[in-house]
Amino acid sequence: MSGRVVASGLRAVVVGIANHSSFIRHQIKAFSAVRYCGTHLTKKLLLYNFLHMSLNHSFSHSSCLLSSSSILSPFLISMASSLHTQTQTNTNGTNGDSASDPKSHLCKKPRLQSHAPVLSQPFITPSDILSEFSHHDPSVARINNGSFGCCPSSVLSAQRQLQLQWLQQPDNFYFNQLQSRFLESRNIIKEIINADHVDEVSVVDNATTAVAIVLQQMAWGFAEGRFHPGDAAVMLHYAYGAVKKSIEAYVTRAGGYVIEVPLPFPVDSVDEIVQEFRKALERGKQNGRRVRLAVIDHVTSMPSVVIPVKELVKICREEGVDQVFVDAAHGIGCVDVDVKEIEADFYTSNLHKWFFCPPSVAFLYCRRSTKSSDLHHPVVSHEYGNGLAIESAWIGTRDYSAQLVVAKVLEFINRFEGGIHGIKKRNHEAVVEMGEMLVKAWGTHLGCLPEMCSSMVMVGLPACLGISSDQDTLKLRTYLRDKFRVEVPIYYRAPKDGEVGPVTGYARISYQVYNKVDDYYKFRDAIKQLVDNGFTCASLPN
Repeated sequence: MSGRVVASGLRAVVVGIANHSSFIRHQIKAFSAVRYCGTHLTKKLLLYNFLHMSLNHSFSHSSCLLSSSSILSPFLISMASSLHTQTQTNTNGTNGDSASDPKSHLCKKPRLQSHAPVLSQPFITPSDILSEFSHHDPSVARINNGSFGCCPSSVLSAQRQLQLQWLQQPDNFYFNQLQSRFLESRNIIKEIINADHVDEVSVVDNATTAVAIVLQQMAWGFAEGRFHPGDAAVMLHYAYGAVKKSIEAYVTRAGGYVIEVPLPFPVDSVDEIVQEFRKALERGKQNGRRVRLAVIDHVTSMPSVVIPVKELVKICREEGVDQVFVDAAHGIGCVDVDVKEIEADFYTSNLHKWFFCPPSVAFLYCRRSTKSSDLHHPVVSHEYGNGLAIESAWIGTRDYSAQLVVAKVLEFINRFEGGIHGIKKRNHEAVVEMGEMLVKAWGTHLGCLPEMCSSMVMVGLPACLGISSDQDTLKLRTYLRDKFRVEVPIYYRAPKDGEVGPVTGYARISYQVYNKVDDYYKFRDAIKQLVDNGFTCASLPN
């Protein structure tokens, strides 16, 4: 087993040095090879020597490679240094310091600060997780990661260091560090989402900013006469509120016609969503109109449902929709994201919700085409005209630190078994289990099938609570926060004609690595207490 893994790692390094575009992916493979070697010191030493020789060769023949991104050399240097320390400690019984050997060429290699995980580091433990999120209020059952996300202490510490570096010498940071650190973040994101080129990835504040960038281009299409009055944009009825406002501001005001796709909730199958989407596109093409843009959520916010984006994008291509924009505010770290498979023109996701970045940071992927070349950041600054990625990396003096710690975040994520995919899988399984526990306790149901859930689940609340409006959901949420120290958003679903005793309130519960079963028991018991006491939302003050 170890031999095969080591061989895979060696091949990864060779291919990685030869191919810059896939270098980061291969270096992660190399890291995994070492990690699973266990106590096979000979194989570790072999890999160390190979890495060292590869570094010497690539450094002497590929200076342009190293200068293009600060993510490459520190990763391998850290791997080599860590391996050297381990092998020296275990074979010589020393602390791994080779400086005492004047003939050693290893001591001449500087031990650079790296964003990569330490190779010998074991998987994160429950106590480590508790420590990383010790800044959370321990008195609150925080089952609402979906709204604002979370950030571990190690990443917050790295962010503070960057903030201090800026304050100590802002000119040096601006001229010598800012752009290379942005490029580092963009390279990591490119690999995670499987984009073709780093130029397709821009780092922005949040998904709302990304929406403004794309919709601004559509507004220009109307203003410049490329689109005709009444040409349509299609969006889901459950699109995020800020997205709806943006469409009103950029599309409706410019003369566009907006069509909302009505989606059922609770939803019983993917087919229901696909059928409604096809109907909406047909309406969009009536009276000779063209559908210029389709905005599709990957995971709707409230109610939370995973949308079959690949199928909907394919339908858009078949029906001649000009461009497709996937709004995946909850995407990266919550669902699988492969932009080549999804095939949308634009894809955005926050990194501060499910990817452990501090607030706020997101990416906007723009597939290379002539139509995407005229995208610009809505805040115009000195870099206007140099491409969206460069424009977004400087929109005036501000704190960019949240956008520069992506490498540190990846280091934290790789401490978990399976990395981000392992985290996502375990979160999904846990939130479904907790959701099923709650509906069983309350005698209700989930809002959709488990396979249509991400790391969030809609859980039906007892009908006797009397949730009859959006105002009731806000009042009940505040009451749960203040009286029971439970933080959870609540959704109101208007009853259908003829329904008897319908479930009209649904709680959206999230699960992230810091959550414990007791958080959900606390919520369960709070609702049961309200039911036992005959509580209704009508008793709450306005």
